[in-house]
Amino acid sequence: MKRNHPFRAAVAVLAFASSMTLGAFAQKHHTKAKSTAVTEPAPAAAEVQPAQETIDLGMYQRIMDEGLNHSHVMDYASALDDDIGPRLTGSPNLAKANEWTKNQLTAMGCANAHLESWGDFGMGWQQLNTWVRMTSPDSAVFIAQATPWSPSTNGPITGSVVHVNVKEEKDLDQYKGKLAGKIVLLGDMRAVPPVDKPLWTRYTDAELEAMTSYPRAGGGMPPNLKKRLMAYLKRRELMGKLMQFLADEHVTAIILPSRDGSDGGGSGGTFFDDNGTWLGPEPYKTQNRMKIPVVVMAIENYGRMFRLLDANVPVTVQMDVETKFTGDNEQGYNTIAEIPGTDPQLKDQIVMVGGHLDSWIAGTGATDNGAGTVVAMEVMRILNALHVQPRRTIRVALWSGEEQGIFGSRGYVKNHFGSYPISTAPDQMKLPEFLRKPAGPLTVLPEQKLVSGYFNVDNGSGKIRGVYLQENAAVAPIFAAWIAPLKSLGVTPLTMRNTGGTDHLSFDAVGIPGFQFIQDPLDYETRTHHSNMDVYEELSPSDLKQAAVVEAIFVYNTAMRDQMLPRKPLPTPKPMFDFSTPKPLPGVFPDAVEPPTPAPTSTPTTTPEKK
Repeated sequence: MKRNHPFRAAVAVLAFASSMTLGAFAQKHHTKAKSTAVTEPAPAAAEVQPAQETIDLGMYQRIMDEGLNHSHVMDYASALDDDIGPRLTGSPNLAKANEWTKNQLTAMGCANAHLESWGDFGMGWQQLNTWVRMTSPDSAVFIAQATPWSPSTNGPITGSVVHVNVKEEKDLDQYKGKLAGKIVLLGDMRAVPPVDKPLWTRYTDAELEAMTSYPRAGGGMPPNLKKRLMAYLKRRELMGKLMQFLADEHVTAIILPSRDGSDGGGSGGTFFDDNGTWLGPEPYKTQNRMKIPVVVMAIENYGRMFRLLDANVPVTVQMDVETKFTGDNEQGYNTIAEIPGTDPQLKDQIVMVGGHLDSWIAGTGATDNGAGTVVAMEVMRILNALHVQPRRTIRVALWSGEEQGIFGSRGYVKNHFGSYPISTAPDQMKLPEFLRKPAGPLTVLPEQKLVSGYFNVDNGSGKIRGVYLQENAAVAPIFAAWIAPLKSLGVTPLTMRNTGGTDHLSFDAVGIPGFQFIQDPLDYETRTHHSNMDVYEELSPSDLKQAAVVEAIFVYNTAMRDQMLPRKPLPTPKPMFDFSTPKPLPGVFPDAVEPPTPAPTSTPTTTPEKK
């Protein structure tokens, strides 16, 4: 999940909201309950909330003692990150992680631990080995890895390196007949700014205070978002043509430069290997299978070759990309487990906690989102260790497919709680799923009204500092009362702002209160997010212990209070981004003159030819 990049965050929100009911996520192993199209708030929204929250400070103390002094969170983290390793959706490692989390949740005392399919994903894939070295004009070992779903080179290959830079389709013409057997540097060398700011930081009091302002200064999406989205669509179309061109020209392999991290963190051998390296849409689908081996390289190594070629110095590279495809149509699974509710009147209601289990491949997925996974597991362990008897059922869900589009939580929400369709009109089908328009109303299932709230951690290893309220004003005084005793743990701000890019959006989109916590950034955005530095050593043990304690308290309070958490009105599906030019509001300008209505185009008549 991307913490604070406005374009990527906006795209992540869009990616979820407009593709809630894709046919690709239809479940083969799920019997659907009768659904109802609704436009009125669910009953929970109308519950009378107490004037004052009942806080069990004795339980706060017990949770803090268990979570801070008897924690298992780092043991879980090492087992997940060091033993199992990176967990790309559809991969054998993710399947192993699904089984491991199910078994661990059972061992700690959870009930009904199981794996639940959210639907078909695509190809299973593993990176077995990748190495790249320059052999002339000098010998040098370079830092690089295969991009996800890259094919193999089928053994070591050696080739001359050429630089290809395509901005428009017409740029392809200059390379025709010149690339056979070549290893291509694809793209310009980017700037490598000096690292003149700390790459590891915590929020200051002033920054936390600024987060509480609402709406944000300027409001809405960044003003240049439309322009950037249009450029993205143009680039997306071009990439498909470019990759086919390079395959037709018999290019041997492609080397990409790593993107940067925040504040220049993408340097010093750190590289990022994620969806930003895809050369075409959905490379995990068999119909989009990549035809050329592709690696992403640390920027300094890429820069050396780029400058040599720019100076007309021939460069030769030897490389080996060894990857393995493990299936063409792998199922996606979430890990689910529960602590059953005990109150006869409330036990069918649910409090959910979770995070995504899948990761990218460059590191071991420790901070994204092994951290959120092990925190959710530790929440369940703490509550089991204390023999808590919750009034409502507490359910943990560890999602997969988050990195490709929040697939796991979206599929789960669609199967259990609700969804809405998106357009299949010809013009809409040309767009990526996240930009297509809704094509019908929100339909909710009976279980939707039973979920009090969902809590999510997916901002790295930093401790919890507050909560994004997702514009749910009614929950603010409740959470304010809950965090008042947690000030000593550093939990202070509540913000009405939305935050995007992760699994709470799946719940929020169907009217269920879903919350993501504010976390200290540490080096998440600068160095570890989707990078080869996303490893165990970048986890902060004290922060993860604190996060588990805070989330356990939120889950406990939600499970024990008399009322469900208050809800916002059910959302009305609407396009998340309108590409049309804004028009003046009708009837506002007294001297406005309506433009003339264009005359209808007449169809010319033809006189039958005389024979």
